[in-house]
Amino acid sequence: MSLTLTEPAAGATAAQTVQERNKQIALDCAAAWNRWDLDGILKHWSPDIRHFSEDRPVDTQQMIGAMRGGLAAFPDLHLDVKSAVSEGDRVILRITVTATHLGQFFDKAPTGKKVTWYMLEELRFDEAGLIIEHYDVFNYLPMLKELEFVPADVM
Repeated sequence: MSLTLTEPAAGATAAQTVQERNKQIALDCAAAWNRWDLDGILKHWSPDIRHFSEDRPVDTQQMIGAMRGGLAAFPDLHLDVKSAVSEGDRVILRITVTATHLGQFFDKAPTGKKVTWYMLEELRFDEAGLIIEHYDVFNYLPMLKELEFVPADVM
């Protein structure tokens, strides 16, 4: 069962809690990914956002470059949000990603293969509803098997 991604967030209403607003913004970012609309994501980032991938700091321009590279290698990339949890100033999304390998990915020429990977995103928001911290954790193993970077019988 997937969560419905609506767009765009109209901002908090009087009846909407900060947690509901933040969750809707996080879902709007996933919906923007599914439209391949990076600007639809970036508009929710604070100018001084901090990124962490696998707990390592990542420069914002490097993060944007990785996002563009991902879309170039997998132009039909689709995020399926399986769950979204909002508490305090944070939202966590559990996501299944599906895509077709149609562009260069590391040293691998396009294969046309359908691939899947999994990710967790944690977003921290400021009082205005801008994302000030972004953490991601990826499980690329299924994709790496499908593209034969690693043997199919690993784990």
